[in-house]
Amino acid sequence: MGWLDPAWLDEAHDWIRSSVPGSVIGSIEQTYVSAWATVMRVPTTDGDLWFKANASVQRFEAGLAVELATLATDRVVEVVAADVDRGWFLMADAGERLRDSVEGPEQLDQWFRILPMYAEFQLAVAPDVDRLLAVGVPDERLEALPDHLARVLDDHDVLMLGLPDGVTSDELARLHSALPGFASMCSELAASPIPQTLQHDDFHDGQVFVRDGRYLFLDWGDSCISHPFHTMVVTLRVLAVQQELGPGAPELLRLRDAYLEPFEELASLAELRSMADLAHRTGTIARALSWYRYFAGDPDAERDDTVAWGLKMFLAKGPAGSWQL
Repeated sequence: MGWLDPAWLDEAHDWIRSSVPGSVIGSIEQTYVSAWATVMRVPTTDGDLWFKANASVQRFEAGLAVELATLATDRVVEVVAADVDRGWFLMADAGERLRDSVEGPEQLDQWFRILPMYAEFQLAVAPDVDRLLAVGVPDERLEALPDHLARVLDDHDVLMLGLPDGVTSDELARLHSALPGFASMCSELAASPIPQTLQHDDFHDGQVFVRDGRYLFLDWGDSCISHPFHTMVVTLRVLAVQQELGPGAPELLRLRDAYLEPFEELASLAELRSMADLAHRTGTIARALSWYRYFAGDPDAERDDTVAWGLKMFLAKGPAGSWQL
């Protein structure tokens, strides 16, 4: 049954109507449909609410949203109702997407404010990772990543081994040879004073909303428990593309430093920069593993070269913000 199936929509609409605090007025509008999720706008007597449903591999987001609404109320949207078994939840309006409100250099300026706030959020929820794991957030802590990578390297289908844009036999051999070094990187980061915590893994201007002068962080379907610095892999890639910055550009490094600022209570800036460079390498693999979780969790999902591309980026050893081979 798909997101557009009339029977599924009737079921979802019935749940929405029974869950809103007031009454639904007007039509429920399905504003977003993808293979992994759908979103609907729900006009009510108390203003717009938003319904989200996730595919099985990201179903944990409903339970996570409930937990975050109690742990970090100043950075996430309020949850009105949730059915964690079905992966459905109803949330308050989050305001305007950052992407729609500002762009170009002005948006870059805002990221210097957003990134330290996001880092503070990660530190704030770090003591509660067991609660987050209990609701199904994927466990991608550093200690597990080498085994997770080894499993991916045995899956020649998802690697598209030997196919156009897939991993070549030579690249696969290099990846196998890199496993011990990757394990050492993970061990070094795990031994640092930086706690492993929730990391969004798809943190960009489409996931940050502005409401009443506050930044809210949404769309946690790709998130996991891992090293916090892994988040910057995607964030800096997206900013590099949008702002037309080269990999390792000074602007990207200043943004990295802004993100690292709240962690200076745990280590010096020099130490944090060194950890961030290492986490860029391990996080590049972690991002490929995120896509692998999606494909492994849904055997019917249409395969593409996303996992292969991520592993190639690791082999390329580019600086922060690298996105093109």
